[in-house]
Amino acid sequence: MNDPLGDMLTRIRNAQMRGKSTVITPASKLRAWVLDVLADEGYIRGYENTTGKDGHPAIEISLKYYDGTPVIRELKRVSKPGRRVYMGVKDIPQVRQGLGVSIVSTPRGVMSDASARTNNVGGEVLCMVF
Repeated sequence: MNDPLGDMLTRIRNAQMRGKSTVITPASKLRAWVLDVLADEGYIRGYENTTGKDGHPAIEISLKYYDGTPVIRELKRVSKPGRRVYMGVKDIPQVRQGLGVSIVSTPRGVMSDASARTNNVGGEVLCMVF
């Protein structure tokens, strides 16, 4: 798999289109850090480390819905393996005039765009959520 984070985002998108309450993805530290930001911002209920059917570590993500519609309306990967996108703290984009969240990988860890501005750090813009 070339893009594990993109795979996880696609699994979330597909599960929400089907109305699933949970989705399972292979475990990794980066995925867990991104899920921490999504949980802190209120886009998912949470996640739990489990073991997959094949015995490998996995993460079970509990998706969040409001009146039957998914809380995550748009989930877009920005920095891809073929084209990394790095931005300084002043250049980090606001998603939908601040209603959405950009998830940024910084030297101080993976955080939301607002946290990156507060900590005055830039980094790789992983994805945008609205």
